[in-house]
Amino acid sequence: MLRQLIGQVQELIDLYGTHLPPPPPVIQPPPLRRSDRWCLLNIEDNPSEDEYYNLVMQAGKFKMLEPGKGPPSKRTRKDRTREKLPGTSNPTETMESEIWKRFPEDLHEAVIARLPVATFFRFRSVCQKWNSLLTSNSFSIECGQVVRTQPWFYTRTHENVNTGAMYDPVSRKWHHPTAPAVPTKMIILPVASAGGLICFLEICNRSFYVCNPLTQSFRELQARSVKVWSRVVVGMTVNHKSGKMGYQIMWVRSDGEYEVYDSRTDKWTCPGGMPACIKLPLSLNFKSQPVTVDGCMYFLRSDPDGIVSYNMETGTWKQFTVPAPVHLSDHALAECGGRIMLVGLVSKNAATCVCIWELQKMSLLWKEVDRMPNVWCLEFYGKHIKMSCLGNRGLLMLSLRSKMMNRLVTYDVLKKEWSKVPNCVVPHSRKRQWVACGMSFYPCLTAKA
Repeated sequence: MLRQLIGQVQELIDLYGTHLPPPPPVIQPPPLRRSDRWCLLNIEDNPSEDEYYNLVMQAGKFKMLEPGKGPPSKRTRKDRTREKLPGTSNPTETMESEIWKRFPEDLHEAVIARLPVATFFRFRSVCQKWNSLLTSNSFSIECGQVVRTQPWFYTRTHENVNTGAMYDPVSRKWHHPTAPAVPTKMIILPVASAGGLICFLEICNRSFYVCNPLTQSFRELQARSVKVWSRVVVGMTVNHKSGKMGYQIMWVRSDGEYEVYDSRTDKWTCPGGMPACIKLPLSLNFKSQPVTVDGCMYFLRSDPDGIVSYNMETGTWKQFTVPAPVHLSDHALAECGGRIMLVGLVSKNAATCVCIWELQKMSLLWKEVDRMPNVWCLEFYGKHIKMSCLGNRGLLMLSLRSKMMNRLVTYDVLKKEWSKVPNCVVPHSRKRQWVACGMSFYPCLTAKA
């Protein structure tokens, strides 16, 4: 059509010379409306045969497009946002080697020490220098200045008893070590943690091990002086006030026997007997991990219901009678910011709920401060639920089990937030692992057993 039009114009020019007929009157276009849209005019039967520009009309105005190109396409939101942000660069840009090679060496360790733990282990494969940071004294100092606000959770599963699995609540991901934390053929279980280290106890209650689950640094502790093997409650704390950093481990039996291990001397000691003011037997709650506040270790007991404390510096014992809440079961101690908390199941008739209490220091009574949402508790209705507390410092991990259910949830004491933990799945498989026991620990790359 366009060629025919050009041919007719050429004939008129040849016939009349340069004097063309008067142009037709201009017709004004109708007023614009908001509903007008882009419209592509197909002015040729086969546009590829001609190299003339295509015409595109928007709201009565013509714009010229390059040959073979259609109307502008809509950009993605990501592209539009990147253009609005100041100082954004092209993702395909390469780092200027001349600039980055002048980056101060002492800042490398400061930056790497503040990376997420999982990211650091990926960066270790960059070069031998970064891989050797774990043994660097200066890097240990940098790591000591970094405060980890969220603990990790080290768990043992029924499928992998000695290998274990670690859960990062920040990324909400499970990490599966390729090697056991402690190279032993005996079945060992995590019983305490402090300073990025975890204390393990053999299932026969004979030997103790200390390990950093991130770096596989471990040691077997000296044999205990007490030869009667019975069930014990174990606590662990870090000694910050001495010139040499170290940790202490304490075990207590219901009959009042106890010992304290000091890593600086590598010895077990029995500071003394239980004072007469402490009622024996202790009737310790073996399902509850002890908590440490201001150098004192607190143990949960029954008959009478209450708490027993031991000062790790002065070696003195104290006993506090605290009535337990009604309809309480599977309860355990917890700690957050120096406050002593209690978590447990409250069951009445066929209903079961998880509740959180705080110890009132003046009245020595438990005050309820929160409970699990009712929508979640409906899943427990009419079921025989068992609960165990796998982490009891700041962020709690609770394992809720029945015959047909194994649920993991976390509770942030400060934020009062409940979260469901994703299933622990075997790597490169869809098989779900059932968590048997666990312990919270604050990850530290340079902690040494």
